[in-house]
Amino acid sequence: MFLARRGRRDQPLNLGHAVMLIIAILLLVYSAKTALKGHLSLWVISLTLLTGALLLGLFIRTQLATSRPMIDMRLFTHRIILSGVVMAMTAMITLVGFELLMAQELQFVHGLSPYEAGVFMLPVMVASGFSGPIAGVLVSRLGLRLVATGGMALSSLSFYGLAMTDFSTQQWQAWGLMALLGFSAASALLASTSAIMAAAPAEKAAAAGAIETMAYELGAGLGIAIFGLLLSRSFSASIRLPAGLEAQEIARASSSMGEAVQLANSLPPTQGQAILDAARHAFIWSHSVALSSAGSMLLLLAVGMWFSLAKAQRR
Repeated sequence: MFLARRGRRDQPLNLGHAVMLIIAILLLVYSAKTALKGHLSLWVISLTLLTGALLLGLFIRTQLATSRPMIDMRLFTHRIILSGVVMAMTAMITLVGFELLMAQELQFVHGLSPYEAGVFMLPVMVASGFSGPIAGVLVSRLGLRLVATGGMALSSLSFYGLAMTDFSTQQWQAWGLMALLGFSAASALLASTSAIMAAAPAEKAAAAGAIETMAYELGAGLGIAIFGLLLSRSFSASIRLPAGLEAQEIARASSSMGEAVQLANSLPPTQGQAILDAARHAFIWSHSVALSSAGSMLLLLAVGMWFSLAKAQRR
């Protein structure tokens, strides 16, 4: 007969600290979003940013002062753990942002249904699934540093390639680059997990796992926010609408691809088609800007991880 193990009661659930962290992150993201869109005055944006930063600083200070923190911030002083968190968060930002961008372009620009758009993006998911066992072998043979930086560098290369690919006429090239992206990004994620869990002391394995999960979830949320802002900003700046529209219609069509499509459907066919053509051209340009930005982000991260992990291994 086996007795059930009692749950640990030495780690209390502090809802106040959790709410403080959530509010801080929301305020920081909201201030960045409104700053790029320019919908609020500078002092309101600055106040929101300052409040979020103060709450985040207070949360970190509180976690360092308590003997039983919700998140063990001292783990971030370990270079390998910090590198793993940065890798996980950045990889999730680019992957989730890419899926958001691709789903919108395939449906709005190329006229695919949601199901067809999902099928078109299958190479990313399939390659990600196959990368797990292969990346595990590569980490054991080549080392964490090479697999992590190589995965980031190949992801950067695939983003640059996708930024210059026409998805209407170059499907095979798009699928090949998507497969490369799925495999390399998932390999980098596996490397980040390996880095975090291997570097954490045994008694802090649960805390390290919580930090890793937080990096994944925060990266996914930031991916939607960052790519959405990049897409919206570049779309509004690059769209060239036909003459004869009212100021309210211009503002609506310039705000997003979805709004432009809705406006075009409510206007006469000739005028509506002109708006659709302008919106599609602007969205394709915005697509290239966002993917190139993601490629640059990953390339900088790959270089940073190469030197950061080298210093950690020499310690």
